[in-house]
Amino acid sequence: MAEAKAAASAAGNAVPAAGTVPALHIDKLRAGYGPTVVLEDVCLTLPERGALALLGRNGVGKTTLLASIMGHSSFHGGAIHYRGKAIHALEPHERSRLGIGYVPQTRDVFPSLTVEENLAVAARPGRWPMARVYELFPRLAERRGHMGNQISGGEQQMLSIGRALMGDPALLLLDEPLEGLAPIIVQTLLKSIERLIREEALTVILVEQSVRLALEVTQQAIVLNRGRIAYSGESAALLADAEKLSALVMAG
Repeated sequence: MAEAKAAASAAGNAVPAAGTVPALHIDKLRAGYGPTVVLEDVCLTLPERGALALLGRNGVGKTTLLASIMGHSSFHGGAIHYRGKAIHALEPHERSRLGIGYVPQTRDVFPSLTVEENLAVAARPGRWPMARVYELFPRLAERRGHMGNQISGGEQQMLSIGRALMGDPALLLLDEPLEGLAPIIVQTLLKSIERLIREEALTVILVEQSVRLALEVTQQAIVLNRGRIAYSGESAALLADAEKLSALVMAG
């Protein structure tokens, strides 16, 4: 664990190189819900077009970190900068307008709207018109007239991601998008996420319980433990170190 803490200190507290502006820079973040502090001294820097796996056992603060970036938690200290702009005092809708998209674990599909209406309510001019979302997720095009509560869980997840893309984000936060889905749907969604990272050049933070899948599609990884960073480094290095991976994430 001492080695993991050293790695976290070295990489998690890294500051941007001179002349570069990262997509996201978090410095000594303290956040939680109401008076309760969940995250302590969280530091990370994510470059433009970077992909980060955010890992850890249940209840360690992964969802809270995404919620804090989006503005859905209580801010207790530190700083969050998006593309060089301090955003920790901004409302969630202001962060969205700056280019941050959020796909919550709960999906939050509007059940009384059709698939197409769910997409339309989030539409903003940019790289992701509805036709492009349908090209990424053909199943949504086939079910465009179905209500949000008439499609499967996998289709709801596609819809949640598609709705986030309709807002034309540059940074996409994905909270366990593969959870509870059939293997064939997992593979479909994983290919779409890989495309967003490798071809569409989005900056992505991926929270995922399928640890190996998350590490395979990202460049960097952070492991949280009790609201603090226990490891920060390259995804490939963590994936290759089975003993460390088990100790940090996969043990009970």
